[in-house]
Amino acid sequence: MKKLRANMDRYFNKLDERWRELPVRKQHKYTLYFFIGYLLLTAGVILKVWYDAGKANNNLVIEHIENPVLKKKESPEKLQDTLKTIFKNKFYERK
Repeated sequence: MKKLRANMDRYFNKLDERWRELPVRKQHKYTLYFFIGYLLLTAGVILKVWYDAGKANNNLVIEHIENPVLKKKESPEKLQDTLKTIFKNKFYERK
């Protein structure tokens, strides 16, 4: 874990050095491009949410949550019989 941390620190230090070596004008240009990209992405998400909210159906159906275990019509006895049958078949398959 310490080795991973050291490698990451070295990598980020190299990136920081490369960034600082760039001329200030290029740094401003890259920062502006990243900001414009972020702004476009944010605007796209906001428009998508706005579009979906305006198109949404306002019919909301509220029902009680039912326990899926209680919905089962099978009895536990059938499950036990099935398991016994499976074990019996495996026993006879060994011979």
